[in-house]
Amino acid sequence: MSALYIMIAASLLVAGFFLLAFVWSVNSDQFDDKEGAAMRMLYDNNIDKTIQE
Repeated sequence: MSALYIMIAASLLVAGFFLLAFVWSVNSDQFDDKEGAAMRMLYDNNIDKTIQE
C-alpha cells in the first residue's frame, strides 16, 4: 500500500512539472503565431516546374 502512495505522489509531482512548463511556455509567447496559416499560404514560394506555359 505504501508503494501506491509513492506512485501517487510521484505522478502529482510530474503533472505539476508539466503544468508549470506549459504555463511558462504560454507566458513566454511560445504559442503565438505571428503570421497565421492563412497568411503563410499567400507567400508560397514553391513554383511547380512541371507546368508548361
